[in-house]
Amino acid sequence: MAALQNSMPSLHHTLFINSSPQKGSQKLSLGAFLCCKTSVSLRVHLSSSATAAASSSSHFQESCGRRQIIAAGITAPLVSIVDRTPTAFAAETKKGFLPVTDKKDGYTFLYPFGWQEVVIEGQDKVFKDVIEPLESVSVNLIPTNKEDIRDFGSPQEVADTLIKKVLAPPTQKTKLIQAAEHDEDGKAYYTFEFITRAPNYTRHALTAVSIGNGKFYALTTGANERRWDKMKDRLMTVVDSFKIFNV
Repeated sequence: MAALQNSMPSLHHTLFINSSPQKGSQKLSLGAFLCCKTSVSLRVHLSSSATAAASSSSHFQESCGRRQIIAAGITAPLVSIVDRTPTAFAAETKKGFLPVTDKKDGYTFLYPFGWQEVVIEGQDKVFKDVIEPLESVSVNLIPTNKEDIRDFGSPQEVADTLIKKVLAPPTQKTKLIQAAEHDEDGKAYYTFEFITRAPNYTRHALTAVSIGNGKFYALTTGANERRWDKMKDRLMTVVDSFKIFNV
C-alpha cells in the first residue's frame, strides 16, 4: 500500500473531479464518437436519424426524447465514416452502447449512447450525459512499476485509499459499499461500489482498476443517487466492459 500512497498526489490531481458535476470543455468534433483512435459502428442509429430528418421535424421531436434528439445531432456527421468499422469489433457492442478502444494506451470499454465526450485536463477520456452531468465515465492512467494490481493490497485496501484520497474531495463524505476481485484473460481487476456525499448532491459510483503496459488504469462511472435505480444496470455494463490489452 505504500506504493499506492506515494502515487496519491498524481492520482488525486487527475481523478477527484469524478465526484463533482463539472461539465468540462465540451468537444463536439468527430472525436466525440470516434473515441480518438477507433471509428464506431453507428449504422443503425444513423439510418434512423437520417430517416427522421427526412420526415417533418415536429414528428421527430414527438417520437424522440430530448436525449435522442441531441445525440442524433451529434452523430449525424459520422455517416461518411461508418463503413470503416470492422464487423468483428462492431459485434462486441451492446444495444444502447457505443465502444471505445484506445489502441495506443491499450484499453476498451462501452458507454451509453447519447453521452458525449468532454475534455477535462488530466483525464485520458471522459464521456458525460448531456442532461445529467453526474452521469459519466472517465478513464485515467498513471505510470507504475508494479505489474499486478494485487501488489497494492487487497480490493478493500485499494478501494478505501482511492475513495478517500482520490475519488472524492476531502470535503465530501464517502462510503464503500463493496469491493471485489476478478480475473479476465489472466489479468487481475479490482471493482468497487461507493457513495460520495456533497452538500447539494449524492453520487453513487463504480470503479474498476487494473495494471498493464506499465500503467495504473482506473475507470469510474456513476450517477446521482436519486437516479441510481434507473441507471445501475447501464453503469454496471460500463464497468464490466472495461478491459486492458497489451500494446
